[in-house]
Amino acid sequence: MKASQFLVSTLKEAPADAEVVSHKLMMRAGMIKKLGAGIYNYMPMGLRVIRKVEAIVREEMNRAGAVELTMPVVQPAELWEETGRFAKMGPELLRIKDRHDRDFVIQPTSEEVVTDIARQEIRSYKQLPKNFYQIQTKFRDERRPRFGLMRGREFIMKDAYSFDRDQASAKASYQGMAQAYRRIFDRFGLSYRAVAADSGAIGGDLSEEFQVIAATGEDAIVYCPGSDYAANIEKAEALPPQQPRPSASQAVQKVATPGRSTCPEVAELLGLPLARTVKSIVLATDEINERDEVVKSRVWLLLLRGDHDMNEVKVGKVPGLDLGFRFATEAEIVAHFGCKPGYLGPVGLKQPVTIVADREVAVMADWVCGANDFGFHTTGVNWGRDLPEPDLVADIRNVVAGDLSPDGKGALAIERGIEVGHVFYLGTKYSKAMNATFLDENGKPQFMEMGCYGIGITRLPAAAIEQNHDEKGIIWPDAIAPFTVVICPINPDRSPEVKAASEQLYAELLAAGVDVILDDRGERPGAMFADWELIGVPHRLTIGDRTLKEGKVEYQHRRDPAATQLPLADVAARLKGKLGL
Repeated sequence: MKASQFLVSTLKEAPADAEVVSHKLMMRAGMIKKLGAGIYNYMPMGLRVIRKVEAIVREEMNRAGAVELTMPVVQPAELWEETGRFAKMGPELLRIKDRHDRDFVIQPTSEEVVTDIARQEIRSYKQLPKNFYQIQTKFRDERRPRFGLMRGREFIMKDAYSFDRDQASAKASYQGMAQAYRRIFDRFGLSYRAVAADSGAIGGDLSEEFQVIAATGEDAIVYCPGSDYAANIEKAEALPPQQPRPSASQAVQKVATPGRSTCPEVAELLGLPLARTVKSIVLATDEINERDEVVKSRVWLLLLRGDHDMNEVKVGKVPGLDLGFRFATEAEIVAHFGCKPGYLGPVGLKQPVTIVADREVAVMADWVCGANDFGFHTTGVNWGRDLPEPDLVADIRNVVAGDLSPDGKGALAIERGIEVGHVFYLGTKYSKAMNATFLDENGKPQFMEMGCYGIGITRLPAAAIEQNHDEKGIIWPDAIAPFTVVICPINPDRSPEVKAASEQLYAELLAAGVDVILDDRGERPGAMFADWELIGVPHRLTIGDRTLKEGKVEYQHRRDPAATQLPLADVAARLKGKLGL
């Protein structure tokens, strides 16, 4: 490809609404153009990256035995009603009507449609296992789309779905996909971690996320440097404290804490470690009748150490809270505690509540909490003496760096990551809802065991940029760069020798299978170099009169601080070696 035939469209400044590095650089490099909130045109330079991502994914999915198909972006609501997700999925699911007033959805994922295909096509155990995949446009009506392709509304995703006869074979299919994903992300040339994850709204029992490591990542990844343990923050278990609860050594006392409503403020006022304080979080659950009316509500008090944060996913697994919860209203709080939020605690309640103590709080002694009186806290609180033992003890907090690893092989560390892939073992969640069965060896119908596997095709380039950039622009890994090599001739219009050598080297590299672009636009050297540094092409060859007279060209990798000279006759062979061609 020659630059004069292509579209090189760079900007000196990023648009004002571009917040994160990847959004800024993709806009400046002319890879994407905003069309609407969370909706982008994939421009030629960006589309080349996307197509390379797709090609690697497609090759490895095919290698793993998956079969490609394509399912419609617009799907009948009837299928989604069979699983209950048409009503339950919330406003992120874009619902539309056609001219006949029939309901449809714009697909955010395709479990229903692929299950419908399977129940029509798969009749016998002899047809299993099967794995269908697609690379297709998706739409999720994000409330606040942001960060460019990191959290857009329209995006491209690879989604695959496995169908098996029993749990053992389904888990074998899951492991096969998990290994295929490792090959895919290895080929991308990115630093990543596969971490244990919560299955979330999709459901299922076994789940891993693939996270690209980046300091700007939205997700916290928990891992043990001394072992293979890794999980996302939602999944990582905080082990029970090893030490027993100390005996009470202080008298309970109500102390004035005017204007100090948070644990850090109270700890500072009283001169105590933050870990001696306990924060109160009040939740509620509702019992609903057949007419969707609330017939009864129950108030819950969650207690966490002052230096810890609540993990909502873990809370959602606590018996009684696992069917859904909400934060209590101020009226409910006042009715049960006699005080507005800010000074709440478990001692001296007006009405009973269900108390759930985090594992750490359950073994604390002489702790500090709100006194249920505006402007006051209670010190020296102890279980058994000042209040009954908690109704439930559970792991309801986020782990922190230094916590013991659940595998017993050291302490935990935390880094940031960007989720770009996810694999789930679903079981029969969808096959039962949609009556997707096959006949086993005995001629009896059995529900298919399922798994699903996603990769964010358009999110991945943004994640790669968050991991690979500098003050000049993007630094692409070879495998997914829009072009692997750029040839930059210096003043070719004034030097027939430079122009001829550039054309000859370009033809030689093309013949060798190198993805090369020749910048024949006639730009000044500074502007030309700035464009390709911004765009992030990893290998640059510069041909100028001075070096050409010595039979050499300048080579510079995008990460190199300076160029090195190579013999012109050896350049193609050297590059082929670097690129593994």
